[in-house]
Order: sequence, then structure tokens, then C-alpha cells
Amino acid sequence: MTELLFNKRLQDLVVRLTDDSDFYFLYNLVISEEDFQSLKVQQGLLIDFTSFPQKFIDLLEQCISEQDKGNPRFLLQLTSASSAFDRSPSDLNIVETNAFKHLTHLSLKLLPGSDTDIKKYLATCLSTVKEEKQQLEQKLRKTEEDLTRQLNYAQQTLSEKSRELDKLRSEWTSQTTSLSSRHMQDFTAEREKALEIQARLQQQNEQLRQELESSHHRSTQQLQTKASELETANRELIDKKYKSDSTIRDLKAKLASLEEECQRSKQQVLSLRRENSTLDTECHEKERLVNQLQMRVAVFEQEIKDKEQLVLRTKEVLEATQQQKVRNVESKQVQITKLEATVKSLSEELIKANGIIKKLQGDLKALMGKIKVKNTVTVSQEKILQETTEKLQRGQRELQDTQQQLRQKEEEVMKLKEQFEATVQKLDESREVLKTNENVITWLNKQLNENQLSRKQETLGMFETPAAGLRTGSVPHNMVIHLSLKVYKASGLTGISAHYSGEPVGLDSKYFERRDDSIPLRGLLPSMHLNRGKPQKLLFPIYS
Repeated sequence: MTELLFNKRLQDLVVRLTDDSDFYFLYNLVISEEDFQSLKVQQGLLIDFTSFPQKFIDLLEQCISEQDKGNPRFLLQLTSASSAFDRSPSDLNIVETNAFKHLTHLSLKLLPGSDTDIKKYLATCLSTVKEEKQQLEQKLRKTEEDLTRQLNYAQQTLSEKSRELDKLRSEWTSQTTSLSSRHMQDFTAEREKALEIQARLQQQNEQLRQELESSHHRSTQQLQTKASELETANRELIDKKYKSDSTIRDLKAKLASLEEECQRSKQQVLSLRRENSTLDTECHEKERLVNQLQMRVAVFEQEIKDKEQLVLRTKEVLEATQQQKVRNVESKQVQITKLEATVKSLSEELIKANGIIKKLQGDLKALMGKIKVKNTVTVSQEKILQETTEKLQRGQRELQDTQQQLRQKEEEVMKLKEQFEATVQKLDESREVLKTNENVITWLNKQLNENQLSRKQETLGMFETPAAGLRTGSVPHNMVIHLSLKVYKASGLTGISAHYSGEPVGLDSKYFERRDDSIPLRGLLPSMHLNRGKPQKLLFPIYS
């Protein structure tokens, strides 16, 4: 631990090096302004004496910050040449480590402390410890005084609250005794009134039950008649359905036969068309042959004309040369005979070609007649085909109409069945409504008795457990429950109306919730519990 003390008056800087674990470890150094000037010259410092303490502190802080690192940059070294008993000075060096060398920023020579210096240092430490001890003792005394004051105040408040609690307990016991006596009187009066009301309600319930049973018998008879009518209608519809099924079968058989005939006629038309195509090809081939023969005839005629011209020329030449060539007459006559023979052969060939052409023309006429006959046959068959297709379309339309009628009848049958099921459901629901009405009437009687008994038990419980902190409200005097029941009938609806006054005790709200799959029950509403003290009217409907 290093301490820096700067005396401004004397312009001295004191550097003290100590160890908290070893109280005898002490090194001192006093630097005056003159000493600093010599130190500045020796170590090449660039700062003044006034800024030296702060810079020295900065270097020490850098050494402290880097002491935990593996390779610290700044190091604080204390080197002593001899033993501790010898009072030779030791060096305190601040070294910066570089990759190149160790640079010493500052080197101070500290003297080890003498016995007197160590005693003075220990005396100052003792004086500081004693001052801290006195301060702590003063703080302890103040806290003890504050705590004692708070404790006294809390004890006073506790005694006051306990007194108030005793007063409240005495008042509560007196009130409970007075209330119990009042409740007993009220309970006896209400019990007598409830017994009278119960007797009246039983008589009225028996009358209502008889009327409800008669209305129920009537409704069941009406529903049975409706069910019998629906069954007869259902049977008639089933008979109609069977008849329509038989007609559909007949139409399907006719349709199948017509389709077979149509297929046969189509096959015949296809065969006739094939024959027509073959005949057309034969006609074209024969026309080609006729054209070829006509071309040959024309060629032969031209050759004959050319040869006739040659003959005429030769005759002229002969007439001109008869005088000069009498000697060569025999040779020329031979040539003429040859030419005449060739002309005869050509004329014979022409006659044959004309005969062939005539034959071909006759064959063509016969083929054309056959083609006309076949065309008339195909036209008639196409007409028959169109008629059969029209008949088929008509049959299909009739089939579709009959199918639609069948579907409509099936839908009617389904609707009648649904109506029948709905009537049966209504019958069941009316029976359930009758049962619920009977249950409501019986429940009302039970509820009145249970209400009176529960009030008795509450009053008795208050007498038995007054110390448990239970408080009950007082029942008002002279509370009377008046019930008057009337049976009415209007527009096929039989019901009960009940007038009452006083505090109503009704059914639980779950008995009056509306269901989607049930007949609505108009009667006891949950809102009747809210209007206490007012006369109310209840409706119990019975559907016939």
C-alpha cells in the first residue's frame, strides 16, 4: 500500500509504502522541490513538481489494473540490495514492458522506516480506529432509544384495542338473545299459516289433475284419427308408385326394341353406302376406258386422212410420171396394192373400235340405272331412320316425364311420413308436458313445506351457534302468503292462473329454460323472485 502526502506549505512530497498484513513493513521518501529538480534531470522527466503527484498516481493505477493479467504491461518493482536490518535504501521502479525492452518510467529510492517511524505510524493507525469505534457506539445508542420509544407506543395501542374488543363482545351477546326470542314468535305464527295454505292447495291440485286428464284423452283421440288418415294416404301413394314402376318397365322394353331396329337400319345404310362407293369407282374406270378408246379412234381417223392425202398426192405423182415412168408401172402397182391393203386393215380396225365404244356406252347406261335405283332405296331408308330416331326421342321424353312424376310422388310420400312423425312427436311432447305440469304442482307443495322447515332450522341454528359470528336478518311480522288458483280455457289451451303476495319461493331457473325441441311452457318465470312484496300472477299452460 503506497501513500502520497503533499504538503503545500513546505512544498514537500511524502511517499509511504506499507503492508496491511505486516505492520512493521514501512518505507518512506520525502521529495522536496529541489530534490525533484535533480530527479528530473537524472531521469529525463518532462513534468513540473506540481503535476508530479497526479502523474505518479496515474502510473500506480495502471499497475494495479494490470496486475491480474498474464502478461502485464506496467509493473511495480521494489528491489532491496541488503537485508531488512540494514538501513540501506531500496529502489521502487515503475516499468513498462515492450516487445523490444523494459522501460523504467520512474525510479525512486525509499528508506526503510526506523523504530520511531514505525511507532508513529502505528499510533496514527490506532487513533483512527478509536475514532471510528466512538462513531459506531453513538449510532448504536441512537437506534436503541428509537426502538424503545416505538415499543412503548405499540403496547399502549394494544391495550386500548383489547378494551374495545371486550365492549363489542358484550353488545353482541345482548343482541343475539333479543333476536332469538323474536324469531321464535314469528316462526310459530308462520307455521300455522303454512298448514292452512297446504290444505287448500291439495284440494285445488286434485281438481286440476282431473281436468288435465280429460283434456289429454281428447288430444290423444284427435292424434290417433290423424294418424289413421295419414296411413290410408300412404297406402294409396304406394299403390300409385307400383303402377308407375310397371309403366316404366314397359317403356324401357319398347325403348330397347326401338334401339335394336335403329342399329339394324344403320347397318343397312352403311352397307348400301359401301355398294354405292364401289359402283361409283367402276363407273369412273369405264368412263376412263371410253375416253381412251375415243382418243384412239380420233388418232386412227387422223392417220386415215393423212394416208388419203398421201394417196391423192401419189396419184398426182403417178399421173405426172406415167409418161416418164411407163417402165416402172409394175413396181408402182405393187406399191398401190400394198397401200390399199393397209387402208382396208385400218378401216376394219376403226369399225371394231366403234363397236367396242357402243358396247361400253350401253354398259354405262345400265350402271347409271342401277345407281339411280340404289339412291332411291337409300333415301327411303334414311327417311325410315329419321322416323325411328324421332320415335326414340319421344319414348325418352315420355320416360323422363314418368320418372319426374315418380320422384314427385316419392317426395309427397316422404313429406307425409315426416308429417306423421311430427304428429307422433307432438303426441309424445304433450304427454311430457302433462307430466311436467303434474310435477310442477307437486313440487310447489313440497317447496312450501321445505321453505317453512328451512326457516325453522335457520332460527334454531342461530340459537345454537351464537359464538360462531353468524348474523341473520329478522323476518317481517304479519307476512301472509295468499294463493288463489283458477282454471281457464281459451283457443284450445287449458291453463292455471295463480295469484300470490308476500315473499315468493319459486322453482330453480333451470325448470323454466326454453328448449328448442319442446313445446313452450308459459308459467313460473325466474324474474318473479326479483319483484318481492308485489302480487304476482303465475300461468301453468296445458296444451290440448
